[in-house]
Amino acid sequence: MKFWTSEHTFDHPWETVVTASWRKYPNPHNPAVIGLDVVDRSVDQQGVLHSHRLLSTAWGLPGWVTKLIGMDRVCYASEHSQVDPGKRTFTLKTRNITFCNVVTINEVLSYFPDPQDSSKTILHQEAMVSVRGLPLRNKMESLMTDTISRNAGKGRVAMEWVIQALKTEAQDFSSEAKKHIDHVLPHVQSPSTSSNTTL
Repeated sequence: MKFWTSEHTFDHPWETVVTASWRKYPNPHNPAVIGLDVVDRSVDQQGVLHSHRLLSTAWGLPGWVTKLIGMDRVCYASEHSQVDPGKRTFTLKTRNITFCNVVTINEVLSYFPDPQDSSKTILHQEAMVSVRGLPLRNKMESLMTDTISRNAGKGRVAMEWVIQALKTEAQDFSSEAKKHIDHVLPHVQSPSTSSNTTL
């Protein structure tokens, strides 16, 4: 069994990072996740958003590993997440479905405001990898944790890419709204003008 952990600080508020996380895939910077399907989504009485999604992934493992365990190119994982706007926490727990009797990968991501600076967001990420009943077990577990680490780096780059896209969208929306307002306002009579108009 191998454990892996990482922590990263985003220079963006928690709300921005959470919004970006929901729009993270598909993403050219992190091609590991190639599909997402929402299985269930609900909001409880405390206002916490609970989601269950099915992820289609390409692990990016060496060819000899995929042949050894008979892995296809596409693998599936189950993701359960909770967004608590009151506590400002966002937690995602993911577990592989494909070959779970041989390889188990449990991953947890937690997003929360930086206690020292609320304009920043901390991502704490951890994973536990376990391989059973196969030769070279330790080697395979190390390869998988290395792959998780590489994908985590790509994931952070992907988040920054999405955040920039969100900012660009907001600027475009603001510019478009201003154009429409500037076009409409000259054609709108003010209340004082309309009240002085004689019939």
